[in-house]
Amino acid sequence: MSSTAESASSPAAPAVASRQAGAAQPGAGPAAVGLHPDLSAVPRIDFVLLALAVAGVALSAPLISAIAAPAVAIAFWRNCMATGILAPIALLRHRGELRAMTRRTVGLSLAAGAFLALHFAMWLPSLRLTSVATSTALCTATPLWTTLYLRLRGHRPPRVVWVGIGLAFAGVVLLTGFDLTLSSRAVLGDLLALGAGMAASGYFLLGSEVRRTVSTTAYTFVCYATTAVLLLVACLLSGQSLTGYSPTAWWQIVLLTASAQFLGHSLSNRVVRTLGPSFVSTAILLETPGAALIAAVWLGQLPPVAVYPAVAMILAGLLLIIRGSSSRSGQGA
Repeated sequence: MSSTAESASSPAAPAVASRQAGAAQPGAGPAAVGLHPDLSAVPRIDFVLLALAVAGVALSAPLISAIAAPAVAIAFWRNCMATGILAPIALLRHRGELRAMTRRTVGLSLAAGAFLALHFAMWLPSLRLTSVATSTALCTATPLWTTLYLRLRGHRPPRVVWVGIGLAFAGVVLLTGFDLTLSSRAVLGDLLALGAGMAASGYFLLGSEVRRTVSTTAYTFVCYATTAVLLLVACLLSGQSLTGYSPTAWWQIVLLTASAQFLGHSLSNRVVRTLGPSFVSTAILLETPGAALIAAVWLGQLPPVAVYPAVAMILAGLLLIIRGSSSRSGQGA
């Protein structure tokens, strides 16, 4: 997820569904469901944790680009490792909850895992086809797709949200049009990143529904396990090698799992209870410039100057979508 995109398990997803996200934390206090909490009363450590979460997801894209291993195989090992770490916690401390999950919540969790697998299967290859800045910006358009989906379901966003949608779409068209002048390879990367963002939106919407009644640990265990199995099948069918990597590549995969899967997502889940989904969603947008900066310093990957205005338009549009949707939700719309 991109981390927004990646983090669809993270509450740093669009605030248009923030009411569902807030209700998704079993046993959470009032701050967990507040759209506009009093930030002056929030412990400073939570802001530090949020900064670490943003840094964790921002490291994801440059790290994936640097790992000398097949893209889908990286996604498999990342989810496999995460599932392995979650397994003893989920099976020992949440066994009763897992058994009590209804057929509906299990089905939604499996479907969310399928969307997450699709997200990874498209986003990771896109990082090999286009720049980190472009891929991350297009993939973090999750709030855009979620808003459009909710509109189809009858929700009526305020005018500022439509302005944000128009601005974000204009940025997408500008960015993809520029890549069209570079190569068809770059355009394919753009399309994969857009598709990954759409898949992340589906993953978030399903996950927010499950987390109304199921803890994050139980839900993510079922979801990550499903994702790992589906990605394993994809690797076997496509002939991607699952072993034979260098020690450096294995350490980088472990670092990816720790930074993005756990540090980024878990800390986002932790601080959303006090900072609120709107604030966290907005902060996670910093993933795009953060990833671009890391890629420039570490990989020497400097996108053409024309890319930056398009990325800025996308981020500005997403910010309007998040803010406008959050304000409408806060009014009980």
